[in-house]
Amino acid sequence: MTFGAEDRTHPLKRVIMRVPGPALAKADPTEWHYGPQFNPERAQRQHAELAEIVTNSGAEIHWLPSDDDGLADAMFVQDTSFVTRAGAVVLNMGKALRKAEPALHLDAYAALGVPVIGQLTGDQQIESGDLVWIDPVTLAVGRGARSNQQGIEALRDILTPHGIQVVAYDLPYWTGPSACLHLMSLISPLAPKMALIHAPLLPYAMWQELTKRGWTLLHAPEDEFTASNGLSLNVLMLTPKDVVMVDGFPRTRALMEAHGCRVQVFEGDALCIACEGGPTCLTRPVLRA
Repeated sequence: MTFGAEDRTHPLKRVIMRVPGPALAKADPTEWHYGPQFNPERAQRQHAELAEIVTNSGAEIHWLPSDDDGLADAMFVQDTSFVTRAGAVVLNMGKALRKAEPALHLDAYAALGVPVIGQLTGDQQIESGDLVWIDPVTLAVGRGARSNQQGIEALRDILTPHGIQVVAYDLPYWTGPSACLHLMSLISPLAPKMALIHAPLLPYAMWQELTKRGWTLLHAPEDEFTASNGLSLNVLMLTPKDVVMVDGFPRTRALMEAHGCRVQVFEGDALCIACEGGPTCLTRPVLRA
């Protein structure tokens, strides 16, 4: 197989990324809800640092074109699609400024030889930051500001014929729809049955289900979660217990290391903290094998 990323027992082998480029350089931070640390030149360097870590892990990067297309958030390639063993699903963004991004992913999958088994349209909205694989045949969806019931129902229609169950969990309001609270803002898998979580906002029913299944749930330090607007929790799993996070959150890092994780870090203040998306958001896994 050359695609299929739902099985976390395997290392990351193929991944899509996009350089921030001219779209981010010309972005109006007020329009895009970027914070005071926003600095496009530094963001570019920090993105390159993350890409080097991913490459050094042995994963092949497929680069989306980074044009002057006005799609500043398109560097957050996680959100626009996802890949199963049956093929890719291209989504429909909940953030209006990101509505043109699915076309980039359709082109990428055509170039990679990955079939597209479904695409959301119209009022069907899901962003992949709201998706977490509980196991290779069970996909959790966070219903909130970016993913709605119409999208969840459409996703079930796409995945059920392929033997994949979709389970929905309601997300809290938190700071409102203008910010970005995804399900993956509250849980980052570190291994097949281990995750870093922010317990106060994680849906209780999801916590209950994962606990019943024997998951180890590590409650991240709340002060670092608050200071980072949730980005301390945004951790990319390269291989089981081999992860990448934004630098500057030593207690969160120490918690993972105490549970057997190797943690690599990169500077992300101008890229991740300012633009509200961490290393998971900046990568779209295509293959774990």
